[in-house]
Amino acid sequence: MAPRQSFPDAEALAVQALGFLAAEPERIGPFLATTGLDPANLRAAAGEPGFLAAVLDHIGSSDSLLLEFAENLRLNPEIVAEARRRLAGDAPGPGEFA
Repeated sequence: MAPRQSFPDAEALAVQALGFLAAEPERIGPFLATTGLDPANLRAAAGEPGFLAAVLDHIGSSDSLLLEFAENLRLNPEIVAEARRRLAGDAPGPGEFA
């Protein structure tokens, strides 16, 4: 069984995910539309509780986006879901690692 991801590791992954989104207009556009943010207030929002979990929610909401991000970092896509749960403070669900 793999060790549970630390909160700082989950934060770092979410920051990487935000950078991944911001690198391409076609990736950041839908995220901004979903959140109601614009580029001018994105940086301020990044300091808000729950923002980094929302970034990972967005990445995980699209299989193609999730797989592209995971492939880009050469990691298992399940790590993204685990990081989102960690940032949101969610307890593991049935069959998930504690």
